[in-house]
Amino acid sequence: MALRIKSHWMNEGRERSLPEIASALASIAWRIALDKAITLHCERFTYASDVQRLEVIQEYLAFLIQIADRLAYAQLNDANRRELITAFASKLCGHVQDNSQDLLGSGDYGSPFIARLNQRADEYAEFQFDDDGPGYALLRHLGLAIQTLVGDAPENRWVIDQVMDRDGSDASRIFAKAFADLCG
Repeated sequence: MALRIKSHWMNEGRERSLPEIASALASIAWRIALDKAITLHCERFTYASDVQRLEVIQEYLAFLIQIADRLAYAQLNDANRRELITAFASKLCGHVQDNSQDLLGSGDYGSPFIARLNQRADEYAEFQFDDDGPGYALLRHLGLAIQTLVGDAPENRWVIDQVMDRDGSDASRIFAKAFADLCG
């Protein structure tokens, strides 16, 4: 079943602030990342624990932040882009903290997520993104990161192919449409 995303404002005539847009994008990104983690499970890839599943979700979130940054670069000036992406990352950090705390108990889950975002920002900066979406190398990097997280159990051997061939492109396409709807 396809993921349905609501990406239109209820009162379309009203101007939205960048933090409002960032909040909506964070909710959408969380739903997409969760859906892709569930899709992996439905395709018979396995998770050893809830921690591992949350790590996969965080990888998708880091990927989607990069997609948002590339899309914002094409539409916004530097100051607005920085404000939007910072607010977006902050909202996602809150989602990670709240959901991880609900599932795993109290702890600091936001700081490691921010560290992951910073690491991935450096890594993804080298990869191509154009009008057709993420390039092969960008999708491969996402797939490799997720492959590393889920481990080398025989049933997880081909997870990189699933992420590269289907899930990564699908996540990017869905998110880019929502971004255009909310920012356009």
